[in-house]
Amino acid sequence: MDPTSLDLSGPKPHIPYQARSVRFQQRITLGDWAVKLYAIAPHGHSFREEVAEAAVHAARQALPSPAVTSERYGLGFVIAHDAPQRCYALICWWAEENEVHQQLLSAPADRPAELAPHPSHAAGCVWELSVTDFERRAWINYILASPDTPNMAGYLAQEYNDDL
Repeated sequence: MDPTSLDLSGPKPHIPYQARSVRFQQRITLGDWAVKLYAIAPHGHSFREEVAEAAVHAARQALPSPAVTSERYGLGFVIAHDAPQRCYALICWWAEENEVHQQLLSAPADRPAELAPHPSHAAGCVWELSVTDFERRAWINYILASPDTPNMAGYLAQEYNDDL
């Protein structure tokens, strides 16, 4: 197929891009899991604590057990996204040496406690994927670069904050 003959007009965004605040919140322990919690909110808006609470509660249910196996490290991250229309929780954990596994949940913005599996095949939005990219780089630097002595504490110490 000739790429110049493709119709690349595609759908047009109906809302112009606006920066959002991405902030590291805290390191949390969920059973035997060590997890980093991130919050995302529209720039200039406060992040609602109930969105983080719902995401952490969902992570307790979603993270596989046991946390540490021959295929899992017991390390991961959770992204709580307080978006205008919906709340999102991306529950992510490292497995199989170099894979990030994920469960994506969402709920109406006014009912964050109702997080349920997201009804599409989305992997994340542009703001959420910035966290995933940061975590990927940290994983490479602290775990994969030194397979004989992975630095799990160094990985967990890395924090991402941005307005993008």
